[in-house]
Amino acid sequence: MRKTKKQVETVSEYIQSFPKDVQSLLEKMRQTIQKAAPGAVEAISYQMPTFKLNGKNLVHFAAFKSHIGFYPIPSGIEAFKKELVPYKQGKGSAQFPFDKPIPYGLVKKIVAFRVKENLKKTGGKGKE
Repeated sequence: MRKTKKQVETVSEYIQSFPKDVQSLLEKMRQTIQKAAPGAVEAISYQMPTFKLNGKNLVHFAAFKSHIGFYPIPSGIEAFKKELVPYKQGKGSAQFPFDKPIPYGLVKKIVAFRVKENLKKTGGKGKE
């Protein structure tokens, strides 16, 4: 699916490594997360776009053959279990298929939940 298998170092490089239609979905996911977690910083972790807050991973996302994977760790999935019922899930992940609208509003709510969780654990400090 990706145009290249080369290791990427930035979220922008990651997004640009996909076809245009997938790039637009990834960019919208990125913007949704940025709005919900304005203090978070971008990184590449586990070869996926990652947002970190206070030095801790907040959420990851990635594109696959037929879906966007969203990884808000198990607590983010557990807290929104009912809303995520229509989507395939793993212990700390949800899959949003390309052939259905991506639930950006739900992504925003989950990220906001993860921000609160992060701030509780880290004592509410600023950026990394």
